[in-house]
Amino acid sequence: MTAAGASHDAHGHDPQGHDAHDHDPHDGTAYHGTMKHYLMGFVLSVILTAIPFWIIMGDVFRSPVTAAVVVMVFAVAQIFVHMVYFLHMNPRSEGGWNMLAAIFTIVIVVITLSGSMWVMSHLHQNMAPMPAGGHEMAPPPATPVPAKPSHE
Repeated sequence: MTAAGASHDAHGHDPQGHDAHDHDPHDGTAYHGTMKHYLMGFVLSVILTAIPFWIIMGDVFRSPVTAAVVVMVFAVAQIFVHMVYFLHMNPRSEGGWNMLAAIFTIVIVVITLSGSMWVMSHLHQNMAPMPAGGHEMAPPPATPVPAKPSHE
């Protein structure tokens, strides 16, 4: 046996049974989280789902707009919980490229949604008003037909 392999058997284990190919958690690989980390994310996700459910089902707010805004705030919080606890995104992961990609995605989504809302708002404001009775248009006013000259 060589000096390097003297402490390992043929299967790559040292005398205590440890694997020689064990990876150090700080060797540059991505952080995968602990069970406590995942449970914390799960509990926060359940809470951030249950509260909006209760808000809507319990009719907590009188205004539907207020309820929608509150639910959207909880949705954004839910997104951040998933990004931090399950996707392990932080400014240091992958040299900051994960966070840069997330910021780019958020910018594109905001541009797309706000542009869509702007276009729909303008379409709504510029549409011709419909008659109160329904979708049918009134017939055009009758115009007198000129009389044909007679050939006598």
